[in-house]
Amino acid sequence: MLSALHTPRTAPRTAERRRHHRMKVVLLGRYMLPNRMEYPCQTIDISPGGVHLAAPARANPGDRVIVYLEHLGRIEGTCARTTMEGFAMTITATSRKREKFTAQLTWLANRDELGLPEDRRHERVVPRNPRAIVSLDDGTDHIVRLVDISLSGTAFTTDLDLPMNTPLKVGSTPGKIVRRFDGGYAVEFRFPLSADLLDENLEL
Repeated sequence: MLSALHTPRTAPRTAERRRHHRMKVVLLGRYMLPNRMEYPCQTIDISPGGVHLAAPARANPGDRVIVYLEHLGRIEGTCARTTMEGFAMTITATSRKREKFTAQLTWLANRDELGLPEDRRHERVVPRNPRAIVSLDDGTDHIVRLVDISLSGTAFTTDLDLPMNTPLKVGSTPGKIVRRFDGGYAVEFRFPLSADLLDENLEL
């Protein structure tokens, strides 16, 4: 879907176009439009030169867009075109940052196939205030202790007995139980958090 981002040129450019091959990597994130409105998004495919986003609010061609994606961090670029799902944008980056970006994308694209462990280098942090309230659909609130937080989820310890896929809110953030571990649970948020509001979203 990003072919429009790479204008065909002469034969010597073939190698460069191959380096920017689109990868079907699905990542959650958030993006900000020129009016400073912020929305959740999800990648459809991505390359070191551009990304196609499933997005609720479309950017206009030529708009400057800032995106924050899990695993990859902050990305800046320009909307190239709108699509049925959202919009496609080019990525503006230095050569050095683009090389690092390429390595990260390659790792992400091959992670499942190679059976590599989940990468938590920068997306999970230990909260400054580990105390949080979990609200269940039955109207009850429970105090839990957060283990870590990411843009897409959190883990907490508790004595509660909760089934898989139980809907709940951690603070004001809706999500569901996706994994159980000894003494607690992992939660996947319904929508990814904004990086600069991560702590506020989970405050009591």
